[in-house]
Amino acid sequence: MQKYECDVCGYVYDPATGDPGGGAEAGTAFADLPEGWTCPVCGAGKDEFSPAD
Repeated sequence: MQKYECDVCGYVYDPATGDPGGGAEAGTAFADLPEGWTCPVCGAGKDEFSPAD
């Protein structure tokens, strides 16, 4: 699955680990994150993320 990087702070969302603290279980694709999900580091919205290399 594709990783996504926060354009604001550089946090990388990895679907393999998810974001348990943010309500995303391991295996959750970035596209399947809830609309209200935000970066756990800086609080940026999903629209502030880009596909990571």
